[in-house]
Amino acid sequence: MWNNEIGIDLGTANVMIHVKGKGIVLDEPSVVAIETETRRVLAVGTQARDMVGRTPGNVVAIRPLKDGVIADFEITEAMLRAFIMKINAKTWFSKPRILICAPTNITSVEKKSIREAAIRAGAKDVILEYEPKAAAIGAGLKIDQPFGTMVIDIGGGTTDIAVLSLSDIVIANSLKVAGDKVDISIMKYFRNKYRLLIGERTAEQVKVEVGSVHPNGRVAEMEIRGRDLVSGLPVSQIVTSEEIRESIMECALQIVSSAKQVLERTPPELAADIIDRGIVMTGGGALLHGMDELLTKELLVPVYRAEDPMGCVVRGTGMLLDKLDKHSRKWYMKASQ
Repeated sequence: MWNNEIGIDLGTANVMIHVKGKGIVLDEPSVVAIETETRRVLAVGTQARDMVGRTPGNVVAIRPLKDGVIADFEITEAMLRAFIMKINAKTWFSKPRILICAPTNITSVEKKSIREAAIRAGAKDVILEYEPKAAAIGAGLKIDQPFGTMVIDIGGGTTDIAVLSLSDIVIANSLKVAGDKVDISIMKYFRNKYRLLIGERTAEQVKVEVGSVHPNGRVAEMEIRGRDLVSGLPVSQIVTSEEIRESIMECALQIVSSAKQVLERTPPELAADIIDRGIVMTGGGALLHGMDELLTKELLVPVYRAEDPMGCVVRGTGMLLDKLDKHSRKWYMKASQ
């Protein structure tokens, strides 16, 4: 039985790591600060995120993952290496065996990139698993039974929707509409309506504090600060939940549409199970106010938010690692694919 195994939720917005026997040991933003001329890594994770929008000209804070896959191979490798070293998973005597989750629409080239980045970052073996499967397991769903289970995992870069039965995915759909697109929609709204330029972190704060996609949802307002595109001077503006709902509703309805497509392709017996058991939402996007009510109304099926939705995928990796331990050959078969 291996004792140096880790599960990684390699998200577009956050990286979470589960170490066998210890639980979740790391939860940090997928951000790397580098020096532009030398591409030398200056900071990773939370420290790098704090630099976003606040760096001098020769330093840039970037996110090396886009839409759930690697956009910058070298920086992703450096980020993984830093996180692995931070949790002391790699030693002089052994390298960790890693299970990494990926979107359901990932290509063979993208799979290879993730494996190579993890190996070069210090992994001994790498296995990939689909995010909605890990999310369902981490949410406590019994997917090993001959019953239909549906999960909607709304992350930072992608939303993965899947129907599972007998420990495998029956129908799945992945779209590049998730938390990041919601933030971008908010930024565009303020730029077009108020000629106000705000940053990603401000947009995310607005989404969390006053955002809602339910018509009868929260009624709240907050003051935001940004730069006036006309005068170039810093200004403040009061925004309401109704305005934010207007700006992000299109993204929410795209997720609803994708979920409908999955249900339409689901075999009737499994669809009947889903009606009885409901649908579970996971991922950071599940925390968007009113998302569960909107999906319930549009899909005509009860939709529930998982407990601690952001941690479902990484918890699922830990549970999958335990199962792989009992069938060690399966690890090497999958890792070599």
